[in-house]
Amino acid sequence: MFKNTVKTFTLLASLGGFLVLCGSLVGGPTGMLIGLGLGLVVVGSSYWLSDTMAVRSARAEPADSPQLAWLRADLDTLAARAGMQHTPRLFLSPDPQPNAFATARNERRAVVCVTAGLLAHLDRDEVRGVVAHEVAHIRHRDILIGSVAAAVATGISAIANMAMFAAMFGGSSEDDDRPSPATLLLLSLVAPIAATVMQMALSRSREYEADRLGAELAGDPRPLASALRKIELLAQRTPMDVSPAQATAYIVNPLTGRQVSFAKLFLTHPPTSERIERLGRMATLTPSS
Repeated sequence: MFKNTVKTFTLLASLGGFLVLCGSLVGGPTGMLIGLGLGLVVVGSSYWLSDTMAVRSARAEPADSPQLAWLRADLDTLAARAGMQHTPRLFLSPDPQPNAFATARNERRAVVCVTAGLLAHLDRDEVRGVVAHEVAHIRHRDILIGSVAAAVATGISAIANMAMFAAMFGGSSEDDDRPSPATLLLLSLVAPIAATVMQMALSRSREYEADRLGAELAGDPRPLASALRKIELLAQRTPMDVSPAQATAYIVNPLTGRQVSFAKLFLTHPPTSERIERLGRMATLTPSS
């Protein structure tokens, strides 16, 4: 756990530093200050509004219907097993792709959101395994860290777009110490990719840890492994309209079904097959109930 925490904060610092570097390359000292200011703004907005923005993006509504009483009961039980003082709020998204995410800046503001597709295609044990995974993310405070990383990466992409604009229309003179248009153009291409790679490294360790604790909270790793297998398969058939920056929040990458040549750039989750294999190794040590 400590190793993953050190890795997380190292990567977050790298993302923030990269944001400042991009700003300085685009606009010198002024650009550096702009990059720093942009980083503070996006991180701050991500911290205070992460749950609201995520729920709104998913078009989700509170899951308060009597038909979902069983799901709220399972969520209550899992939160109690995780030692949480506050049960996360439960939301339902109408999206047909089976998936789920959690978001919040703290336990009191925590949200677990499942899609209609998840409830339609998975049985109760599998849904419980998925919800346990999301509770584990909240327990580990992964949501805040992931939101900050996504926000900083978004800021880097914004500065990269500024660099492309400056390269195409800004020009430069011989006595101008600003970088050349070629340098700015290269920055606009490399910066988003570098930010995504750092996000990917951050997400991998967090997903493995959430799988492990989620399986422990559920009492059996097999349903979560089965759920991941089904979600991966069905997500390929049913694309979801979600921004790449938000994709890291979901239990399985919701962009899997997009038929675009650059989709692999946004695969910030570890391979589902590896996650299932790890859960399978846990299952050999877990007696069947």
